[in-house]
Formats: sequence, C-alpha cells, structure tokens
Amino acid sequence: MKIIENRKKYFLLSLVIILIGFGAMAVNQRAGKGALNWDVEFTGGTSMEIDMGEAYEAEELAAILTEVTGQTAPQIQQIMGTNAAEVKLQSIDGPTRVELMNVIWEKYPSAELKEANDISGTVSGEMQQAAIKATVIAGAAMLLYISIRFRDLRAGGSAIIALLHDVLVVLAAYAIFRIPVNNTFIAVLLTILGYSINSTIVIFDRVRENKPYYTTEQTAEKIDKSIGQTLNRSINTSLTTLFTVGAIYVLGVPSIKEFALPMMVGIIAGAYSSICISGSVWYVLMPKAEKGIK
Repeated sequence: MKIIENRKKYFLLSLVIILIGFGAMAVNQRAGKGALNWDVEFTGGTSMEIDMGEAYEAEELAAILTEVTGQTAPQIQQIMGTNAAEVKLQSIDGPTRVELMNVIWEKYPSAELKEANDISGTVSGEMQQAAIKATVIAGAAMLLYISIRFRDLRAGGSAIIALLHDVLVVLAAYAIFRIPVNNTFIAVLLTILGYSINSTIVIFDRVRENKPYYTTEQTAEKIDKSIGQTLNRSINTSLTTLFTVGAIYVLGVPSIKEFALPMMVGIIAGAYSSICISGSVWYVLMPKAEKGIK
C-alpha cells in the first residue's frame, strides 16, 4: 500500500466531500430552509401529539400544517402501532393551534389533540451548548490520552484532525439528506468519535511496534506497512457494524432511521479517515529530521 505517497489525493477527496456539504448548507440557507434541518429541540418551537382517529397520510397532514401555519418543513413522525402523529413546528400561538385543529377535524373528524408543548429557546440553547461542550471535552480527552500513550503530541493532533474530518462529513450528510438535527445528533457525533478513534489507535499501535524494524528514511514505508497489517481488521470491523446499522435503518421507524443514516455515513467516514487520513496527517506533522528528509 502507498497511503503516504498518495496522501494528497485522499486529502483532496475529503475536502471535496466536506465542501459539497457546506455548499448544500449554503443552498438550503438561501432557499429559506435553514443550513441544517434543525429540530425544535434545538431551535425552540411547538410539539404536538395528535391522535388522528384513523389511518392517515403524512403528506396530507403536512399539507394541512403548511396551509394553516405557513411553515414549509413541518416534522411529522407516526407513533408506532397507532394512528397518532407527533408533529413538530416552529412556535405557533394558541389561536393558530385552534385553527389548525379545526382544519384537521374537517379531514379527520375523529382526531384528538393529546398533548401540546412549547419548547423554549432557552432550553434549546442549553441543548446546543451541551452538544458543543460534549464534543469539545471528548476531543480534548482523546488528544491528551493519545499524546500520552504515544508520547507524541503530533499523534494526538493527527487523530483529532481525523475525528474532525469525520464530524464534518457527518454534518455534510445532515445537510445533503436534510436529516433532522435533534437529540440523536449528539448521540451520533459522540458514538462516531468513540468508534473512529478505536481504529486509529490500533494503527498507531502497530506503527509504534514496527518502529525498531525501520530506519528514519523509511518512515513512510513504516506507516504504510502498519496500515496494511491492520487493514483487514479495520475493514471487517467497520463492515460488520455497517451491516448491523444498515439493518436497523431498513427495518426501523423514522426516529430510528434519523439515527441510523448518519451513523452509516460516520462509520464509512471513520474507516476512511483511520486508514487514509490519520497516518498521513501524522506523517505531515513530523519534522523533516524524523522523516529522513534533509
């Protein structure tokens, strides 16, 4: 394998994917949809549980919601095993709720409003801060641990850069596929961070074990060899997890799919970054003397 020799190609591919994600955010923002499909848990809004009293089509209910509220992207989730729907909207006042239920009753006479809650902007702001803090703390802890374990701050830095790559690719998936950004977003990010770093550490461990067998001038060959020796393990582990999460996505309810889809993207991104990005970044961060370059 010649990962180090071709590192610029891998860096370019990652950059293109991430830029596509930012491009999708810009297009969505310009279209008035928001850069990301923020759930009311993050932005604040109104959550309603409505028992429709009979089988219903989500598209018809969405059309009613848009007609009454003027909101073009209401979130509708069918409650498994019932005719009820959980509806999430940007904040609406009492009279608008009454009007909304009146219009729904015209189409579904047996409908009943089970619950309606307002999620304040303060709560949603706290949730955003919690997500940022959790990600930063996890990243800092990993940086410290890897730097101490390998006695090289550059190893920790390269691992964190690879993790940042994974986070940006997952964000790109949220933007492109318009996956709702809610509580599962935090779970996805932290799960991907923990999962991806595992493969990276295995590769770095092998680099350290191979160090006595290579000269300074063979640093690139040493890293390539280490990646090759752990390649089957990295791919097989990722594929096994991917198949499991894929089955959950195919068979799961919409709320589970909102977790499974970005998880699949993150698993693929994590495997790619561990194999193609982390070792390459470590090599780039090394001083020329450690690479045998004069």
